Amino acid sequence: MSSTLWSTPVSAMTESSDRLLPGRAVLTFVLPGLSQLMRGRIASGGFVLLLWLGFAWIPIMRWERVTGAISGPWDHQLALITWILGVTMILLWSFLQERREKTFHTISTRSQWSLAWRAFGKSKVAVASAMTVVVFYLVALLAPFLAPFDPAAQGSLLTERMLAPSLLHPLGTDQFARDVLSRALYGARISLTIGFVAVSISMTIGTLLGATSGFLGGKVDAVVMRFVDMVISFPRLVLLIAIIAFFEPSIFLIVAVLGLTQWPQPTRLVRGEVLSLREREFIQAGRALGFSRARLILRHIIPNTLVPVIVAATLGIGDTIVLEAGLSFLGLGVQPPTASWGTMVADGRDNLLGAWWISTFPGLAIVFIVLSFNLAGDGLRDALDPRLRS
Repeated sequence: MSSTLWSTPVSAMTESSDRLLPGRAVLTFVLPGLSQLMRGRIASGGFVLLLWLGFAWIPIMRWERVTGAISGPWDHQLALITWILGVTMILLWSFLQERREKTFHTISTRSQWSLAWRAFGKSKVAVASAMTVVVFYLVALLAPFLAPFDPAAQGSLLTERMLAPSLLHPLGTDQFARDVLSRALYGARISLTIGFVAVSISMTIGTLLGATSGFLGGKVDAVVMRFVDMVISFPRLVLLIAIIAFFEPSIFLIVAVLGLTQWPQPTRLVRGEVLSLREREFIQAGRALGFSRARLILRHIIPNTLVPVIVAATLGIGDTIVLEAGLSFLGLGVQPPTASWGTMVADGRDNLLGAWWISTFPGLAIVFIVLSFNLAGDGLRDALDPRLRS
């Protein structure tokens, strides 16, 4: 008996005698995505082709940084690993897509996950938003290769201070003659990492507590939910400010505080899902077979609550990025000279008319990434819920 609500794929792949044409095989490795683009797959083919051109640009224009990253700082090594993995995944994806077109065809039914993926792909807005999120994270990881200048390097305060956007400084310079583009690229690493890690912490805690509370019920459920109600009753921003005021602000503290104060919402969400799952047939069968409570929760309950958790996580990352930017704007987040989008907006608030670019571009970055997460989350919710599929 299956222990999940989502059935496993039941499909068979029939191999034909077709082979990859030599010319198209070469094209697959020289310009990945172009073959799919020629077949009319504008979104996937065009996106992969643009990614490939971007990855190819890095060793051409930043060869010294790429070779120096081998023995360089950890963030340069991470950028190099990201570049290698990105190139490998693009080539592998292009090869598999080409081989699938020529060699295989599906002859039977699809799984629920496959149907959800196809439904998500039909939403152009959701797909574009997901692509935007991927690009933002790639830019953040590859910042040491992409940034034209050191984000903390100061130019001449007499001649390079608050320069308007130009060819040398595409997004201008700030009041300390630092390049805004370089600081925005490095700031993406801080803001996006804090959002992802903090939401991962909160979702993990919320999922475990919600599943345990909903499955066990009784006094355990009452104690956990009253504690959740107590945490929710505190104004989160005031609570964050109070906690940070007792300690010296740091990236680790910001991640810990944001992650440990946002778990009540996923706890209540997962608890509601578990209350509807614990009386289902496969749970009753597990009890009859003598499965322990821990096994039922970890291997049968939690996997079936992942759909709403994934959707909530995509929406929560955007909220966390905004909250971190707000704390940094108030001076309680990431401390100078470390760049983050929130601190960059705060740096330019006194020069909004004379040097509008200092705050505008990091502010637009926050708007675009949060909007992309929200739109991708909405599309994911519609795709994963069979009742909302068209």
